[in-house]
Amino acid sequence: MRAALLQISSSDDPLTNLSRVKEMIASAVAGGAGFVLTPEVTNIISQDRQHQNDVLHLESDDPVLAGLREAAAMHGIWLAIGSLAIKTGDEDGRFANRSFVIAPDGSIRARYDKIHMFDVQVSETETFRESAGFRPGEEAVTCETPFGTLGLTVCYDVRFPYLHRVLCQAGATILLAPAAFSPVTGAAHWEPLLRARAIENGAYVLAAAQTGNHAVRSGKPRQTYGHSMVISPWGEVLVDAGVDEGIVFIDLNPDEVAQARARVPSLLHDRVFRGPDGQEFK
Repeated sequence: MRAALLQISSSDDPLTNLSRVKEMIASAVAGGAGFVLTPEVTNIISQDRQHQNDVLHLESDDPVLAGLREAAAMHGIWLAIGSLAIKTGDEDGRFANRSFVIAPDGSIRARYDKIHMFDVQVSETETFRESAGFRPGEEAVTCETPFGTLGLTVCYDVRFPYLHRVLCQAGATILLAPAAFSPVTGAAHWEPLLRARAIENGAYVLAAAQTGNHAVRSGKPRQTYGHSMVISPWGEVLVDAGVDEGIVFIDLNPDEVAQARARVPSLLHDRVFRGPDGQEFK
């Protein structure tokens, strides 16, 4: 299966972002892709909660989700929407950071709400409190496809290896890591974290990323790291998209997963053990 990762610089206008992504999907399909992946928060980059509330929608009537489902059906492709910011109807007004896997008939095959919230101060001038605007998910999700089982994660999830282990123990052979990574943490940690998750589990890691300076009309400006990557099940960097917007391609080979797991069968070697407090882990 030929996969295409879209590296984009989303603005705070969802419909403008939809138009751009649909154009890129068409280009990816023209390049032979049957599986297309977009980054985290494909529909909007904004830290202005009021603006988000004004332009975002519930899943049932979200125009970006509807438009991307139509694009997947029109081109007959699998589409992994890295995530969309979606209204939830919760009383506290928080949104969901929700991934979708769309089948070639346009149906939604899987949904995943980002579990780990990015509540950090990465520098003196850069602070994030994702949980102030987004509610965390509670369930790990896999999705069966003809070319492998997908394990869904989003951005900050990459720092939590137990999530990826659970996904691979449940059958995942391809881990998705869509992101809008900070340039500070990206330069230090992005590649090592992606490679570690691939090596630990003998799985492909496909990480479509936001990049560059994002056009926002209100709220704090935002910059992201880029460097969409594909990591092999043996831990090799197969693709690095750099910092420009664009599309990168990779031909996925399921045999590489089987070969990596045969060489180092660590998924068969997990053991139950007790922690220092006596709690049992696996």
